[in-house]
This record gives sequence, C-alpha cells and structure tokens, in this order.
Amino acid sequence: MVGSLPRSKELFSTMQFCSSTATGETAFSTPKKSLWLPVCVLLSLTLLGPEVGGSTLDCHQTCICASNIVSCSKKELESIPTALPRYTAVLDLSYNSLSKLRAEWTPVKLDKLHTLLLSHNGMSFISSEAFSFVPRLRYLDLSSNQLQGLEEYQFTELEELEVLLLYNNRISQIDRSAFEGVAKLQKLYLSQNQVSRFPLELVKEKTRLPELSLLDVSSNRVKSLPVQELKLLPAWIKNGLYFHNNPFTCDCELYSLLALWHIRRLNSAVDFRDEYNCTLQSPKISVRLFQLGEEYMNCSAVKEAEVEAYLGDSLTLECDTRQRDMTKTWVTASNEVAASVRSNQSAVVLANGSLQIRELRVEDSGVYTCYAVSDSLNETLYVSVRVHNFTMPGDSDSFNTAYTTLVGCVSSAILVLIYLYLTPCRCFCCPGEEKLKHEDSIHSSMLSASATPTHDLLEGQAGLNRHVAFIEPSKDLQGQNGKLNRGSEEEQEGKRGKGHRRKSDGESISSVFSDTPIVV
Repeated sequence: MVGSLPRSKELFSTMQFCSSTATGETAFSTPKKSLWLPVCVLLSLTLLGPEVGGSTLDCHQTCICASNIVSCSKKELESIPTALPRYTAVLDLSYNSLSKLRAEWTPVKLDKLHTLLLSHNGMSFISSEAFSFVPRLRYLDLSSNQLQGLEEYQFTELEELEVLLLYNNRISQIDRSAFEGVAKLQKLYLSQNQVSRFPLELVKEKTRLPELSLLDVSSNRVKSLPVQELKLLPAWIKNGLYFHNNPFTCDCELYSLLALWHIRRLNSAVDFRDEYNCTLQSPKISVRLFQLGEEYMNCSAVKEAEVEAYLGDSLTLECDTRQRDMTKTWVTASNEVAASVRSNQSAVVLANGSLQIRELRVEDSGVYTCYAVSDSLNETLYVSVRVHNFTMPGDSDSFNTAYTTLVGCVSSAILVLIYLYLTPCRCFCCPGEEKLKHEDSIHSSMLSASATPTHDLLEGQAGLNRHVAFIEPSKDLQGQNGKLNRGSEEEQEGKRGKGHRRKSDGESISSVFSDTPIVV
C-alpha cells in the first residue's frame, strides 16, 4: 500500500499537466497542443498499467511459473491474469471461480500454448470466439463445470485439438456442428452429463471425426442406441465406445451387440461388463444386460457369423482389428500364407490388410486366420467361410422346395386340362359300336363299384364327351317317391349273366346315391 503512493502522485501530476495543456495554461504555442494530447493519454495508460484490465501475472504470489508452465490453480481467481508470457505452453487455471470464458480472455496470441486446464471453475458460458488466440491447443480440460450445452461451431477454431474433456457437467444439448472442423480430435469425454441422444454423427461413416478413437458417453440419460449402425463400425472404433451406466430398455438386439463385442474382447464391453444395466418392461426392474440371454428374456446365443459365398464369386475378408495401422498376415484354409496383391494366387492380401479370394471354389471353404501385430498389441482373428455348391444335395433346399412346388402345381393343372378337354378320337370300326351308341351311358355307369367293367363298356365310354356329374337313378329304376323298382333291377341283373353276383338292396341304394363324382 505504501509503495503505491509515489505511483499515484506521478499519475496525479501527469493528469494535472495534461489538463493544463488542454486549457492553454502552458507556455507552449497553440499548434503544439495537439501533439501533447496523445502523449498525455499514452503516459496515463502506462502508469495505470494492468489495473485497467484486471490483475497482472505474478509468478511469485498469484501463480507458479516453471519454464513454459504457468500454474494458477486454487488461487480463488475470478478473472484470468493478463500479460501471460507468449512462450506459455501449459496453463493451469483449475479450481478457481472463472464463471465465464470470454473472447478477450487473452489479449495476445499464444501460439505455443498446447494445454489449457479450466476444470472445477463453475463455468457456465464459453464464447464461440474464446479460442481464437490459442490455435495450437491440443489438450483442453473443461470438466466439472456448469456447462449446459454445446453451441454450433463451439470448437471449430481448434483445428489441432486431440483431447477434449467435458465430463461432469450439465450438458443436455449437443449441436451437430459443435465439433465441425476438429479433424484431429482423438478422445472425447462426455460422461456424467444429461445427454439423452447418442451422438452417432461423430462416429458414423462419412460424417465422423476421422481420428476419433475414444468416445465416452457413459453415465448419461441415453435410453436406446442405433444398434444396426453400431454393428457396421470398424472394431477400432467400437473398441473405444463407452456407454455403460445409461438407463437402457432391455432388448435382445442390444444384448447381441454387446455379447459379440465381449467375444471379440473389445475394451468397452470387457472393462465395464458389470456396469451395463437395462430395465425390463414387465416387471419394471433393473437387471444386468449380460444376463438377458440366461435368465430373463431368453435371447439367442451369440457367436461369430459365418461368411457365406457362392461358386465363382470374389470374396473380401476384413481383418477387423482393435487398433489401426497394424501389420497383418493371412493364412488360408489350406494352411498357406497368402501372398501380396501382385501375386497370381487366388487369395491375395490387399494394401489395407484385407484378404481377397478370387473365383471361389468349394475347396476354399474353411477357417482363415489373420495375425495382426503392432508395438503395443498382438491380435489373432478367425474368419469362417462356406462356399455353396448348388450341384450338391442339401445346399439349396429352399430353392429346390419352391421350384418343386411350382412344377407340381403346373403339372397338375395341365393333367386336369388334358383329362377334361383332350378326348381320344372315335373308332368307327370297333365292333358293337352301334349298340353302344344307343346305350344310356349314365344307366350303364350305375353298376356297383365292386363290379369289374367289361372291355366293350370302357370303349363306349371313351367315345363320349367327358363330364363330371353326380349320378341320379334312372327312371326305369325308380319307383314312387324315389324308391327303387325291384323289377327293373332284376332285368338288369339278367343282362349281366349268371356269372355275376346280385347285390343286395342296401348295396344298390348306396351305390346309386353315392356322392362320388363319376366321369361319363
């Protein structure tokens, strides 16, 4: 306080001098007055110094400076110190009371700043231009604050950002363009917020951040996931997708997704296996997601899918590893090491590590093995391939069944048409035809079903037009009220000859009134 008195006197004297100059009370001539006014203003600002913009950086009391590191943590600061050194590479402002991060928080461009720590400040506002003067930032910690949403183009100016910590905030809304332009972002932590929608655009093909390998949305309010889209992602992305401790609704598709990830030993499914829970619809209880297949919903068992192909096709097998840029070697089903793409072999390794099999044969069926090696991980993948051969029985059962059914229906229709309309030609030279022409066909067909027709009778019937009819008893066999005339029946029996057995009355009646259609 005592040391500030001389400075105040100097400021007061300067202001008094400038005031007298402006009123013309000095010995200077009028043309030179205008030259002294800017000098007076500049001198006053110099004496005021940092008192105009806030506290200045003090590496002995306010902050700790160690080479290119400036640590101002836990200093109860309400504003960011000014006059930060241009060589600052790491700036720690955590555990203070910085409620807002405005665009002018630093008046100078900090080209060498790559790490900025702003956690535990109760911060609720970040200007969209707050990062204009720190374009080389690679690590940004905004965790444990009071942020409620991420606005459009929030981090667009951070083109070299690699790690962004946003966990333990109150974020409920994420604009789809918030991370646009952050092409080098590798790790994004959004856990312990109030997010209710899974940000698929960050990992989906054609819209995803190209370098993003870790996305943590655990402990939020996500109730459902885009399962089908997540299945299509490469393993190196799925390996870093964390969404445990969310209020999921129990579903067999979600169970199958995570069960398959667990089989593949993906970190997101293995490390937090016991923290994946879901809610059953009836009864309303929370259960372990990995127990759905055993105890609750009886979901189908999960296993690696078999790749199916057909003769003569080309097939590409992916070596879907948990890390990128690994050295990959393939061994075919015949235990041969696959050569490079320039080889003339049927199975060759492409530039991206995939295996291409040209003109598939039945012998190409079997298990293919991919050995992937890197500095930090060795991984072995197995892919089962089945090549269908339609010449072998049992390989196209569904096709053969449908084809057989169709042929059977068409054949039946043709046979019915032939039977009804294509009548054999008449034979006029056949003996006994004149007799058969005048014979009542319906009357002759009323014979008992057990009687054997004669050759002459069959020829006579073949010469007539064929119709389907139900037989009514002829008039000469009917008596009153539809009863059989026994005398007429005895005449017919006489015509048959003595060698035929005479039917009883009951048999005759059942034969005449049978509902069986007879072709006449």
